[in-house]
Amino acid sequence: MDIRLANKKDISALVAFNQAMALETEGKQLDENKIGPGVAAVFDDESKGFYVVTESDAGEIVGGLMVTYEWSDWRNAWFWWIQSVYILPEARGQKIYSRMYDFVKARAAKAGGVCGFRLYVETDNLHAQKVYDAVGMNISHYLMYEEESDPAQ
Repeated sequence: MDIRLANKKDISALVAFNQAMALETEGKQLDENKIGPGVAAVFDDESKGFYVVTESDAGEIVGGLMVTYEWSDWRNAWFWWIQSVYILPEARGQKIYSRMYDFVKARAAKAGGVCGFRLYVETDNLHAQKVYDAVGMNISHYLMYEEESDPAQ
């Protein structure tokens, strides 16, 4: 398997992964008219982040994730947020997330100025939590709050 930066040719796989993940973890159907342009926007503006994919030996995209950035004034450095993690069910159990996470950490070390990595996970997604524990991530002492709004308003 090959871990690499995603490119525009991978957009359809990444959209499908996001749709599958939302349905699997939250029972949500993502609007194709929002998720498609949302994924594409990352490739059009590198300040939004980047995607990493895992490609099988047969050339199939079997896993992916997105990295976005958060500036920490307390640390005078960046946190890299890992988002939209998805591995095809038939490819799970092969340490694909672990390998993608190592790829992300190596990119951060090369970029410099990165003080840590964060992600959020559904409270009921115990399998994913075990995976994140296994790669050395820890439960944060912060709770996450949110309020959604319509960006068109």
